[in-house]
Amino acid sequence: MDMARHLRRVNGEMNALIHRFAGEHGLHATDVQALGAILDAREPLTPGRLGRHLGITSGSVTACLDRLEKAGHVRRVRDSADRRVVHLYYEPTARKVASDHFRFLARATQRALEGVGEEDASAALRFLDRLGREFSAGE
Repeated sequence: MDMARHLRRVNGEMNALIHRFAGEHGLHATDVQALGAILDAREPLTPGRLGRHLGITSGSVTACLDRLEKAGHVRRVRDSADRRVVHLYYEPTARKVASDHFRFLARATQRALEGVGEEDASAALRFLDRLGREFSAGE
């Protein structure tokens, strides 16, 4: 199907962008996925929720967070009401680093949106939202 081919192409380009960012910052691709999850979360993530989201073990989450914290991208903060709970926060300085690297993506997205019109862009956004929800729902 043409749609699947286009999605694979976009996915490949996104993966290449992620791998370049990871390589430039001494991170793994999973670390960059973790950064995205922490940034996009509606409320602070815990390491357990991050691990479930990424499909990795608690040991892998710890290693990932150690690398991200060492690189200055995230910080772990204990909950004041329950010290056993740790919340993950994206560091403001990391936003600038990521924004600079992924600026190409933002510009490419803007150019693509300008080329299709508001109605088509809205349809594409609805499709991507639905596709994301289908992925999240699992098989």
